Amino acid sequence: MANKLNVNPNRMMLNVIKKRLVTAKRGHKLLKDKQDALIKEFLQKAREVMKLREKVEPALTTCYRSFLMARAQMVPAILEQSLLMASGGEAMVDVKKRNLMSVVVPEFAIEETEEQVIGYGFAMTSGSLDLALEQFAALLPDLVRLASEEKALRLMACEIERTRRRVNALEYVLIPAFEETIRDITMKLDEMERSNLSRLMRIKEIVRSH
Repeated sequence: MANKLNVNPNRMMLNVIKKRLVTAKRGHKLLKDKQDALIKEFLQKAREVMKLREKVEPALTTCYRSFLMARAQMVPAILEQSLLMASGGEAMVDVKKRNLMSVVVPEFAIEETEEQVIGYGFAMTSGSLDLALEQFAALLPDLVRLASEEKALRLMACEIERTRRRVNALEYVLIPAFEETIRDITMKLDEMERSNLSRLMRIKEIVRSH
């Protein structure tokens, strides 16, 4: 049983509560529609992110495999020095925001401003190192895109949870409280009306008897 509101049981308050109940039911419907649309969009984006992750993870494994091969073929000091000398150019990350089902999500994109330049010599280095660096550079846009999409998923999940709590609060707390309050006020007003009617009838009987 819902907890009724602590209000004065009069007709003015009854009309106020009825209007608030109508507003609450309308808000509940809008929030429920928003929640359903968010879940649908979330599931679609989750499938897209899964496909992108399935593409990125094997490529990332290949990159690490090439790097481990280079590490096995080179002296650690020379590998460290080569990595310090290696220049991948500059890559600026363009950050934008877009509204996705009332959720503001970021969009990351790589803007390459310089071509990749290898700054170390080839005499003491392994071809596996060159391959690893090229693979990492080619994979970077997909990694940034994956980070963007997964951030959007997390934000959408938080919004779905917030919307769900609001829907539940309206459905199981506020709307039942309004309905219970309306019933309680209506019963008290009916009781008062019957009491007044009985009093009037009693007064009439007294008047007639005299």
